[in-house]
Amino acid sequence: MTFSPVAFLKHLKPFLALGFLLSCATVQAEDGYRLWLRYDKVDDPVLLTSYRQNVSAILVEGTSETEKVLQEELKKALGGLLDREVSLAKTPGENGTIVVGTPSTSPLIASLDWSKELEALGPEGYLICSSSLQGHQTIVIASASPIGALYGSFHFLRLIQTHQSLENIHITDQPRVKLRLLDHWDNLDGTIERGYAGKSLWKWNELPGHVDPRLKDYARANASIGINGAVLNNVNSNPLFLTKEYLLKIAAIASVFRPHGIKVYLSANFAAPKKIDKLPTSDPLDPKVIQWWKDKADEIYRIIPDFGGFLVKANSENQSGPQDYGRTHAQGANLLAGALAPHGGIVMWRSFVYNQDVDPDRINRAYKEFVPLDGKFDKNVLVQSKNGALDFQPREPFAPLFGAMKKTPLLAELQITQEYLGHSTHLVYLGPMWEEFFKSDTFSKGPGSTVAKVVEGGIFPYSLTGISGVANTGSDRNWCGHPFAQANWYAFGRFAWNPESSAKDLAGEWTRQTWGNDPRTVSTVVSMMMTSREAFVNYTCPLGLNGVFEKDLHYAPDPGMVDPRREDWSAAYYVRADEKGLGFDRTRKGSKNVDQYYPPLNDRFNNIATCPEELLLWFHHVPWDYKMKSGLNFWLELYHHYGIGFEKVINMRDQWNELRGKVDDERYQQVDQKLKLQVHDAKEWKTLCLKYFQTFSHMPFPTE
Repeated sequence: MTFSPVAFLKHLKPFLALGFLLSCATVQAEDGYRLWLRYDKVDDPVLLTSYRQNVSAILVEGTSETEKVLQEELKKALGGLLDREVSLAKTPGENGTIVVGTPSTSPLIASLDWSKELEALGPEGYLICSSSLQGHQTIVIASASPIGALYGSFHFLRLIQTHQSLENIHITDQPRVKLRLLDHWDNLDGTIERGYAGKSLWKWNELPGHVDPRLKDYARANASIGINGAVLNNVNSNPLFLTKEYLLKIAAIASVFRPHGIKVYLSANFAAPKKIDKLPTSDPLDPKVIQWWKDKADEIYRIIPDFGGFLVKANSENQSGPQDYGRTHAQGANLLAGALAPHGGIVMWRSFVYNQDVDPDRINRAYKEFVPLDGKFDKNVLVQSKNGALDFQPREPFAPLFGAMKKTPLLAELQITQEYLGHSTHLVYLGPMWEEFFKSDTFSKGPGSTVAKVVEGGIFPYSLTGISGVANTGSDRNWCGHPFAQANWYAFGRFAWNPESSAKDLAGEWTRQTWGNDPRTVSTVVSMMMTSREAFVNYTCPLGLNGVFEKDLHYAPDPGMVDPRREDWSAAYYVRADEKGLGFDRTRKGSKNVDQYYPPLNDRFNNIATCPEELLLWFHHVPWDYKMKSGLNFWLELYHHYGIGFEKVINMRDQWNELRGKVDDERYQQVDQKLKLQVHDAKEWKTLCLKYFQTFSHMPFPTE
């Protein structure tokens, strides 16, 4: 029988000593289902009094489904946070009424003459402002649309959840990116590719007759962080998703999402005309194929009037595409774009393509295939590029397509699920990685041309802008497998709303809403989160190393792995360890990848002396005795980084141990057990990788 500390503690709990029970009396056991929308009573007496003075009733003017959802959320949330019933008002008859709506639905808001300001904020922007209405002090949450008012309401609740002042507030906000999507790699059988939190949320076998009530909570969580779209199925798409049977199921999901401002999208299989209706070809220039997609689009919009569009993976990893017929990616994308355009739909065409037979360095391929097509895509097409040049590695330079596509909108694809970052076992907060990506300067229009500004359409005038994230949600009760993995879902939504956000600020926001506002708890949790990604990089693939993972699962270390299916799926292909050194030569003497970047980056990366050390092994094959900036030779520096990573994980567990009794015991134990495994894994990574590299360096480990 396997010993389970968590199960043991659950059985033991009723018999624990009274003193221990009393020490934990201030925290409530919970399972993580509520995410960051916990709405527990404000535990600061002074703030609670202030909030009660500012909030006595809710007045929502408008009868749309979104406004009904908004009113329900405010009533539930404020009732919990203020620990008292919050009434629904018909007029601002007393001080402290929260008035919510739009100028078109609320005569009260219309009387404030904010129309120009709200119009400038757009349909998803909002204003939260202290104001006087009919002689009473109120807080007004106003927008040009009900969806904007919903976003503003969640912002207002976040102020209370994080203990912010409501006195004389004046807040305006709007998204900097139009499309803010979760990509679900869910399959028809309920499995999730790269999913580490259980089965699919969609339960296709129950739809459309029964829709899991949990989907409403999924929609609430997404709306609270500004996500406005969900791609429901795997990019390695089954064509059955485009059949009427499944479109009716998807329509049932869309009906739950719609009031929360979330559109549904589908990953489309490019070979669907052949696979569904047995057409002899899927050639994008064939008239019958063109008509098939037009008819299919018409059918989709009859069933789902606000359908968002298609995500497509084509001519990549055995997926069919236009190149099967001698056509370009632009011709393939435009086929679908033409079918969707009359309905307002869009196409997101992934740039994740590589062909080792053509390019020995696989990361060169996307740039070579897509940059020559810039300007040839229809106006409702976005090219979707992974944030990094390779494949969601723990650290890699930004993909050089960002800044290179001047006429074609670039949609940034991030991965929330931790495929290469410890799955749902390791605590790795991805906010610092995303902030690093968005702050990277492309130099496409000189200094300051950051990836964030490119994605926002601030460098080139993109008509569409977007950010997507490969989702980490599943049927696990706590949604994401690891209690801290919820932070990556949260941070993704907030970065998608504003790519120039601060990872540390978002960590603080999430912590306060998820673990409480106790100062010691907040400072400890934020410290753990902000060091976690760099710790992972150090104990797995420091100094720009990449691709060190085992075959297929991408969890454990296997730096010498050779995959018989193809060389560029092998760890050894990326590591390139030999008697001379370590790393992939991508300089002008190597694969020439450096010149896919703008000056001065290309020169900086090309020179081993000026290349950032955190990317050194990405761009250079570094000799074992090369002198690093620290004064150590490369071998000792590598050894040092692995050690730092391992020690950081031990420190994270020590920090967490200090919070026993400060957070609920159930989630405390979940995290503690995960950290115990992470310490074990970090040691294994450190030991295995260094021993493997030593077989090439023939240099001794330092005496410890």
